Amino acid sequence: MLQKRFIRFLLTTSALILAFIMIAFSSVYARENEEVTILFTHDLHDNLYSFPVMVEGEAEYVGGYARLFTAIEEERKKHANTVLVDAGDYAMGTLFQTVFATESPTLRLMGTFGYDAVTFGNHEFDFRADGLADSLLAAKESDDRIPDIVMANMTFPTLDDGSMDEGVKKLKEATEAYGVKPYKVIERNGISIGIFGLLGEDAASNAPMSGVEFEPIIDTAKEVVKQLKDEEEVDLIIALSHSGTSESKKTSEDELLAEAVPEIDVIVSGHSHTFLESPIVIGNTVIGSTGEYGENLGVLTLEKGNDRWELVDYKLKRIDNSIEENRTIIKRIEVFKHNVQKEYLDYFDLEFNEVLGRIPYHITEFETIYDRHEEDALGSLIGDAYLYTVREHDEEGAEPVTAAIVPVGTIRSSLYEGEITVSDVFNVSSLGIGKDKMSGYPLVEVFVTGKELKTIAEVDASVAPLMPAAQLHVAGLTYTFNPHRLFFNKVTDVKIRHDDGSTEEIVDDKLYRVVAGLYAGQMLPVVNNQSFGLLSVEPKDRDGNPITDFEDHILYMNDGSEREIKEWYAIANYIRSFPEVNGLPQVSDEYKEPQGRKVVEASRSIPALLEKPNGIAYTVYGLILVGLVALLLVTRFIIRRVRRRRELKQAS
Repeated sequence: MLQKRFIRFLLTTSALILAFIMIAFSSVYARENEEVTILFTHDLHDNLYSFPVMVEGEAEYVGGYARLFTAIEEERKKHANTVLVDAGDYAMGTLFQTVFATESPTLRLMGTFGYDAVTFGNHEFDFRADGLADSLLAAKESDDRIPDIVMANMTFPTLDDGSMDEGVKKLKEATEAYGVKPYKVIERNGISIGIFGLLGEDAASNAPMSGVEFEPIIDTAKEVVKQLKDEEEVDLIIALSHSGTSESKKTSEDELLAEAVPEIDVIVSGHSHTFLESPIVIGNTVIGSTGEYGENLGVLTLEKGNDRWELVDYKLKRIDNSIEENRTIIKRIEVFKHNVQKEYLDYFDLEFNEVLGRIPYHITEFETIYDRHEEDALGSLIGDAYLYTVREHDEEGAEPVTAAIVPVGTIRSSLYEGEITVSDVFNVSSLGIGKDKMSGYPLVEVFVTGKELKTIAEVDASVAPLMPAAQLHVAGLTYTFNPHRLFFNKVTDVKIRHDDGSTEEIVDDKLYRVVAGLYAGQMLPVVNNQSFGLLSVEPKDRDGNPITDFEDHILYMNDGSEREIKEWYAIANYIRSFPEVNGLPQVSDEYKEPQGRKVVEASRSIPALLEKPNGIAYTVYGLILVGLVALLLVTRFIIRRVRRRRELKQAS
């Protein structure tokens, strides 16, 4: 009898334990089934290898696709329902971009990673419409798995006669062949997820040669969200927005998007390279941003609430040396590296990891280059490299080069203490394409008057605070400005600066030869618009005629090869020119300290604010004087009228 009772007790207890386990399991399963984890990246910029960043004064290597792949797989194992997405600018930034049109390396690797959706950024258009078309077709025709691309607000304009530009037509056909769609819908354990892509206004302005057009992101988002809600009946909506955020709420495009289209649950925010350690939450919309170059993997978990999805967790997973590299991905990267060597670097007689020289100090902390409006050693070195290389390749009797212009916005990386390789140098000036359809902006020559040379200094002083990417470093000039002075009259002194440090006065009506990258040269005439017509720079040819096609003024190597002098090549060439130390050229110590090229004198004293007025200042002061005189006359008239009325009143 006792034995039977014990057996019943065991059976009952076992049944209760089993029921408890099933209930617990069911609860966990139900909770996991109502959670979605979004793994996200953006602004990868072809950084297939790890790269250095400054951490407490030391260079630490982060990122790299072999580690990123491992991190993604780790997160997939932790979460039941994951979605992997990217918000654009996956290409352009390293030597791997040189095979963008022929190999499409990053897009193919993203397919291997299992990205569910990717959108375009402005840099996918760096090789113009036909370059992106070739890249899409190269990926499509490969044997690799490729990710879906979503892009909702891109349109293909026609010309006045109704036809379409050949490059734009080619891109339209390539997007159709690839399968680019405004949005896609995926399922995760019964959860329907809609994903769509956008490219914002500021990003579109940074792709002036794309040939395509972009509708306003808010208008497009409203239309797509309505489709996803009404027709697709999705549970969760993700916007891959290459628009960005900013400190000013008026220009923070993705925050404005969240406010205007509150039905969006998550915005993955690319373009501005914003590092959001905590997400921006506007209403029920969560905005995430990871920084840049694959330094972090975004991990965002949502749980289904009563009405909307609720944020459970958000983190940026650091891709550092604590994460093991995946050997298969390393081998894939090595294949692409081999193709870069064969298709691009052999043309310049250089090798991917070839050591050009050494630098015994960190020249510039790239992370702060946009934040500082002052002389910068890296900007000076790049400008000097342009001058050195152009002079080396000039024919005998060529007009001397006076100055070289380097906008901060074209500097993409820095040089760190130690050996400098070809790959390192390319990363510094990696943007663009030349007339030769090969990667890298070439140098161009233009002629400007002495007055316009002074205006270039004023552009840096006055426009850069409003547009940090427009800050200029000008080798060959020395100038002083006061940031507290009247707008467009901040510069108090400009002179030509020779290599030995001596200076020379500028003659206003003389033509001076100036070199710059193709993009920078094309942007010089834009000064007129950016300054409301108050400043003007009109690049000319050597005969003083305005330039209409800057590609006609590209500079070539003087070796019979007809190779364009690329920005990055000029830097590489300059580094090899330094005297050797222990068998390697070593960058001079002159770049350790400011050399007086750009002097900032921030003074609020009356003399400092008013001395040396230019034409704009005289005009403003004149208008102020006229206004004061007018105010005085009106005041005097009113006083007389009041007195007259009083006199009349007293007389009556």
